[in-house]
Amino acid sequence: MITFQEAYLKVMAHKQDYGTEEVELLKSMDRVLAEDIKADRDFPPFDRATKDGIAINYAAIKNGIKEFRIEAVLAAGSPKYKLKSENNCVEIMTGAVVPENADTIVMYEQITIKNGYAILDKDPNQGQEIHLQGSDELQGAIVLNKHKLITASEIGVLAAVGKAKVLVKKLPKSTIISTGNELVDVQETPLPHQIRKSNIYSLYAALAEEKIVPSQLHLNDEKEEIKKEIKKALNENDVLLLSGGVSKGKFDYIPDVLAELGVEKIFHRVLQRPGKPFWFGIQKETRTLIFSFPGNPASTFANYHLYFKDWLKGSLSLSIPKINVILDESIPVTGNLTLFLRVKIRMENGQLLADLVKENGSGDLTSLAQSDGFIRLDPKEVPYSVGELVPFSPTRRTISL
Repeated sequence: MITFQEAYLKVMAHKQDYGTEEVELLKSMDRVLAEDIKADRDFPPFDRATKDGIAINYAAIKNGIKEFRIEAVLAAGSPKYKLKSENNCVEIMTGAVVPENADTIVMYEQITIKNGYAILDKDPNQGQEIHLQGSDELQGAIVLNKHKLITASEIGVLAAVGKAKVLVKKLPKSTIISTGNELVDVQETPLPHQIRKSNIYSLYAALAEEKIVPSQLHLNDEKEEIKKEIKKALNENDVLLLSGGVSKGKFDYIPDVLAELGVEKIFHRVLQRPGKPFWFGIQKETRTLIFSFPGNPASTFANYHLYFKDWLKGSLSLSIPKINVILDESIPVTGNLTLFLRVKIRMENGQLLADLVKENGSGDLTSLAQSDGFIRLDPKEVPYSVGELVPFSPTRRTISL
């Protein structure tokens, strides 16, 4: 067996680049940019009014003018207008192009309009309330860098530069595979010796958060069936995520089947709990990666978040956040296993504190729904103490810092 740190580094050493594809703007949400985005024009593209009011030439103020004849009204979207006299003004709305020969906006709140004239209630500052052309970005400037995750903020920028189609990094074509004769579909009523499938749905939902829509496959504990279906899946996918069949039971055929199919084992079994029987390898010919997780729900769930998510971020050139939380209780760690404990996170005085969630081993599914993620406790001779900082892997997007 190898340590968690060794296993993690081996997984991350197999990051892949799956190329790029073009998608529609609104389908690019939560995808990763594959190109630098440049401004196709100045931002803003014209001197823009930032308040509703009047546009004037400040020279008139210097000449003592306090009352301005209104010669026009400009709405946002109106073509550029030329002020006919510096002693006049135009009413102007937020977002409209500042007229030629005007250089200052005075808000309605600071004027009185009477008999076609705008009367100043107070003197303005020259140039106020104008968003100058190119003051945000100049044409040709990079406004979004590639390898950036696209969120709502980036969507607005992409729309502003006319990117109806966006070049993004391709996601790996994936299949999730569950194994075991004891598993039945969700809609079925299990017999006393059966349970409903859950891991395959947890994995599907977790992958959907990453914008991956995987295929699904269930295999009974029949070696030839497993071999036939996995051989096909290896040829059709970039990644396989398996749940079950990698422990030491007589019907845990996955390691033998993968070896017979020529898949290179990178490692099998890790000094960690939960998820010790984790198997990881690669089919060299197709470059297909295999993440074969133990079948217990907590084992599958933990290994997905500890290994696969970071591998995916690395493959997409995204940064991998390192989050530490503060222990709120003392925890002894004996033996040689790295422990991943379920915790609930709370914020107190600007600090993230971790409270252990009561759980009943790696088969305890319901405790996962009560947790925000896992803390990592590596073996050490003395107990972890209250107030100690420890690594934290979130399992909820709401706290994915």
